[in-house]
Amino acid sequence: MGAANIYLSKPWCRFYPEGVPELIDLPRVAIPDQFDRMAGRFGNRTAVYFYGRKIKYSELKKEVHRFAASLHRLGIKKGDRVALYLLNTPQFIIAYLAILKVGAVVTPISPVYTSAEVKHQLTDSGAEAIVCQDILYDNVLKTGLKLQAAIITEIAGYLPPLKRALGKSIISRVARDIEIPAIDIRYGEGVYRFQELLRTDASPPPVEIDPLSDLAVLPYTGGTTGPPKGVMLTHYNLIATQMQTTGFWPIMKEGKEVIIAFLPFYHIYGQIVAMINGLFLGAEIVLFTTADFDDIIYSIDSRRATLLFGVPTFFEYLKEYDKTDRADWRRLKLITCGADTLHGKTVASWEERTGTSIMEGYGMTETTAVSHANPLGRNRAGSFGVPVPNVEAAIVDPDTGEFCPVGEVGELILSGPNITSGYWNNPAETARVFVELEGRRWLKTGDLVRMNEEGYFYFYDRKRDLIKYKGYSIFARDIEEYLYRHPQIKAAGVIGVPDRKVGQLIKAIVVLENEARGKISAEEIKEFCRQGLAHYKVPKIIEFRGELPQTDVGKISRRELREELEEVE
Repeated sequence: MGAANIYLSKPWCRFYPEGVPELIDLPRVAIPDQFDRMAGRFGNRTAVYFYGRKIKYSELKKEVHRFAASLHRLGIKKGDRVALYLLNTPQFIIAYLAILKVGAVVTPISPVYTSAEVKHQLTDSGAEAIVCQDILYDNVLKTGLKLQAAIITEIAGYLPPLKRALGKSIISRVARDIEIPAIDIRYGEGVYRFQELLRTDASPPPVEIDPLSDLAVLPYTGGTTGPPKGVMLTHYNLIATQMQTTGFWPIMKEGKEVIIAFLPFYHIYGQIVAMINGLFLGAEIVLFTTADFDDIIYSIDSRRATLLFGVPTFFEYLKEYDKTDRADWRRLKLITCGADTLHGKTVASWEERTGTSIMEGYGMTETTAVSHANPLGRNRAGSFGVPVPNVEAAIVDPDTGEFCPVGEVGELILSGPNITSGYWNNPAETARVFVELEGRRWLKTGDLVRMNEEGYFYFYDRKRDLIKYKGYSIFARDIEEYLYRHPQIKAAGVIGVPDRKVGQLIKAIVVLENEARGKISAEEIKEFCRQGLAHYKVPKIIEFRGELPQTDVGKISRRELREELEEVE
């Protein structure tokens, strides 16, 4: 059997959990209609738990419809783009669903963006309006852009009366990453209070939505993949991912789940796996504005949580946190990790500390957050799993485009109903990342991976992070993974430094455990690497730091490390 046929035969399906089909029948339904159905079924169940405030599904539905009616009154119509520049709050969920209810498109903006980055996204997306956190509004003003409407809200808006003072402590936690200016917001024509827009008994007019073609969300890539690009995701893309993931993990039951939701909702990972999954499971979403360990640990038991979605840095720090043992982690049905590589040392330490396993998965903004996950009962440490139902995956030579034999490293390509149709107003970039092979349209992910004979996939690196040294192709991740084995290394990032003689020199930026700082030399780190790495993989440059730059979801940003190097040069 040729390499192409092996991938197309989907060998991974042999390891699907019992009852999970190769293909799931996906309904063509709009997001607001699906939410209304779930709100009708679970009206009396808590939809959102926000620092003590409980919002039932029936209440949430009313808020969504009222806000949608006000958006319509403000002139927001089908196809308009509306930006969400919000922290994790109930307002994010209400505004998100209301925007879709009037047929408009959500474009979420990272709360840590600068005014220049905000301006780029607003301009590129052509946003007509913005729903904005009060503490972030200054960045909107600094863009100088004239929007049809700016709707302002504050964290305390949905806190219980006795806990509204908590809003200040939440803001103080957020302020670690966000500079909060003193600003006097002038409300009036074009600038509105969120809560006031909910004071209406009007209903939004019906809007005809084609789930297959009408956009729902326009998130922007960024962090590790270069200049931000708007990813076009339809209602059908979102519905597909939600049904593929919940279908792949049948342990999740409608009306029975409680989700710990601290992942930022502006990011596709938190938005889909926590928010959309939660709403369409009729789950209770225990919502956190910041990933406060104490709050999360307490809520595992107090809210009887069943599902937890995290990123590697979350598990890395929590495995050593002094209060971690206060929670019964075994009550969780599922603990999953995505957005970055999960290091083996983290997995082993977590399992030893909590007695539970972390299920690793994989996805991108372009795949509506998910394409792979580990099957229940067949978790493979070090693998990000197998493709979920309806997704096809293959590995090709990044230079020739030919299918790679099983076991060889190449570029991951994907095809399925959850895959974006392309980038917003960027046909050149769209053409660059899509390819036609074997009668299918495939997305080229830019990730270098391999697949074993069972159909499990293993991540190596991004193409742009491959280091070329004296003709050798070196995966930065291989070196990072080895560095993490050192008992006194807490974090590591590896990049290539341009060198005329050898191509690139390997540089490792290392964060030591507190007790080891100032006591371990660069030469000792190199000697440690010589003991377990081929000679050409041993870093030539070691730099010690107190911390490493991270993306908004906690992924070590090699792009920023490279940019820092360029600035020095």
